[in-house]
Amino acid sequence: MKKIILISLIFIVGCKESHQKQKSSEQSRFSVEILEEEALQFLSPTSKIEEIGKGYAWTEGPLWIEDGNYLLFSDIPNNKVFKINHKGDASVYLDSSGYTKGMQRGGELGSNGLLLNPKGELVLLQHGDRRIAKMEAPLNDPRSIYSTIIGDFEGKRFNSPNDATYDEKGNLFFTDPPYGLSDGMKDTAKELGFQGVYCLKTTGELMLLDTLTRPNGIAISHDGSKIYVAVSDPKQAVWYEYDLASDGQLANKRVFYDATDLVGKEGQQGLPDGMKMHTKGYLFATGPGGLWIFNKKGKAIARIFTGEATSNCAFDTAEKNLFLTADDYVLKVQLE
Repeated sequence: MKKIILISLIFIVGCKESHQKQKSSEQSRFSVEILEEEALQFLSPTSKIEEIGKGYAWTEGPLWIEDGNYLLFSDIPNNKVFKINHKGDASVYLDSSGYTKGMQRGGELGSNGLLLNPKGELVLLQHGDRRIAKMEAPLNDPRSIYSTIIGDFEGKRFNSPNDATYDEKGNLFFTDPPYGLSDGMKDTAKELGFQGVYCLKTTGELMLLDTLTRPNGIAISHDGSKIYVAVSDPKQAVWYEYDLASDGQLANKRVFYDATDLVGKEGQQGLPDGMKMHTKGYLFATGPGGLWIFNKKGKAIARIFTGEATSNCAFDTAEKNLFLTADDYVLKVQLE
């Protein structure tokens, strides 16, 4: 009997040590770097970073749904939107989330950015269908039925709408890089000779605001006076800041932060990508190494290293948790 008890204790201790090592190993993959003291209002060097989903192909477009307390995100190559509930259980939310034609083709087919319009309806930036669309079903009863919000500029199809944000008036700002095309910039189906940043006004007017090599993430300051656009170009890995006029036009374009020198260096996977604006006026933006936090002056105050190319981020309603989509997994970071 003593021998059995001793063996059981050894087994329990061994399992506990193995679990602790696994947790320690997981945490060591991620780290927080505090660059300025003002970052301590959000993070500490020991902030908890938790992996809540893994095994996907390429995660993007995280969106927190308050009514139900769950996270939606795109898995672009698998052409699906997934849901993770408050218990951490994952399930398919939408099939054919970005490509609905049925014919086989290459490229990044699925939805990318996800957001809610002013009416609380789900809007998807669909790479494969090359449009911005609205799901024609309630959030609590999702179906792969979509209507086109906008799909072309001056009669020419978009490349592959990528990320978007609404201003307080309901105008929709979005980016259109070539990532969803089968052969990217060389794709014969590419109809536009540029990659644009646009504004779709509530009147239905579509304005081309700027052209960039690889426009990606986009965000608006909470006072509506500034707009930020990420450029996912290895030769020009920057975030731009513009002044935003009341008519939706942009002015005074300037570099908000330049990370080009970091591209390709060890531990700096990824490029400027998705971003969200915190209510305190700080920009949370994915980029080389993981996630960056910038103050209003464009100074980096903290970084979260993920060990993978990190595509996008989102807050929960109370801004107590930050969600990151990074390569094949989803992370949750507890904020102070």
